[in-house]
Amino acid sequence: MNRAALLFALLPLSACVATAEAPSAPPLPTAQQAFWDALESHCGNAYAGSLATEDARDEAFRGKRMLAHWAECTPTRIAIAFHIEDADEADGWDRSRTWLVSRTADGLRLKHDHRHADGSVDAVTHYGGDNSGQGMPGAQDFPVDPYSIALFEREGLDLSLTNVWRVEVDPAGEPDARFAYQLTRRNDPTRLFRVAFDAARPVAAPPPAWGW
Repeated sequence: MNRAALLFALLPLSACVATAEAPSAPPLPTAQQAFWDALESHCGNAYAGSLATEDARDEAFRGKRMLAHWAECTPTRIAIAFHIEDADEADGWDRSRTWLVSRTADGLRLKHDHRHADGSVDAVTHYGGDNSGQGMPGAQDFPVDPYSIALFEREGLDLSLTNVWRVEVDPAGEPDARFAYQLTRRNDPTRLFRVAFDAARPVAAPPPAWGW
């Protein structure tokens, strides 16, 4: 077999190996793909933010410095660590929370990874939901999923059974780009928790979130 024929014979095998090594990203509807692209454009960056709402139930967060750090990006998952200033912690920061946005066969999914300072998993973790409908290029809503409802019921968190989380993002490089995370509840129109970050001005990356 000459060299050209040998290379031709090996081509399908090489293609299979390359395909196996590269994780595939499920296709997304247009608006969801635009949202994913905007979220992905911030990979590796960290941004400063703060509480943006006035609900008295969130008084413990008021005036605290906050950071959102794109700590890990793969073709199918983006992990954003959410750090909150906390004088009670050893280094002055609560690093227990990480938001996980993933591509699935059905669209986008938001989950919350909660850890303790020793890296162990919190009893209330991996809750969230799948995006609702097409969404918008700059915002996606994630209603609570059955797994999370069962978790909240087990842990006595009945107020969370109708949670809807929202993530908003502008592409990196846009003037006045913003990133925001928001919580509302379908059974409580007064509930609004929102934190917003200046995504036009990166800051120094913080230490890893607990357990990461």
